[in-house]
Amino acid sequence: MSIWAIVPVKPLRRGKSRLAPVLSEDDRAALNERMLVHTIDTLKSVPELGEVLVVSRDPAALAIAREHGARTLQEDGAPHLNVALTRATAVAQTYKATSVLVVPADLPQLSPADLSAMLQAGKDGPAVVIAPDHHNEGTNALYINPVGLVEYQFGEGSFQAHSVGAAAAGAQLHIVELQSLSHDVDVPEDLDFLQRSTVHKGAANEVG
Repeated sequence: MSIWAIVPVKPLRRGKSRLAPVLSEDDRAALNERMLVHTIDTLKSVPELGEVLVVSRDPAALAIAREHGARTLQEDGAPHLNVALTRATAVAQTYKATSVLVVPADLPQLSPADLSAMLQAGKDGPAVVIAPDHHNEGTNALYINPVGLVEYQFGEGSFQAHSVGAAAAGAQLHIVELQSLSHDVDVPEDLDFLQRSTVHKGAANEVG
């Protein structure tokens, strides 16, 4: 079985725009880069994963991904997360990927052990494993086994949408509630949590 991780990344200098009231563009870019590197390095250390594929429309993000051993896919056309993930999944399938793990690049406490727990939960497919955000509204990580079992429905209410999709596909649904997978960084209030993570400390050092 070949498991691929797919990491969607917004342009580093444009991502996390809702943090603009408290972080400058340079600070946000540095933070986004730091979290991207952390995500790739963490995924590369998960023994069950075969490949890491980063999809983005940002050449800088893709260059960083390649420097850290990830495969890359240039997003084109109108930016749309679910379309980009579908394209990335098609690429993974051409390399014989049998299942996919989608992980965004903004989970500062992401750990190999928790990712392995997600993969273990869904190892006997057909299965869909969801790590919801701490509001139980969004999807912070998604494991689909086998690949293509359900459509991507990231966006508002994606936790419920992915759950419904799993049921419609006749798949086992596993909900994994782990702190490292539940806290992302989107709004200024999230920085209170981020300040307690090593990713933020490193980013703070970089941005001075």
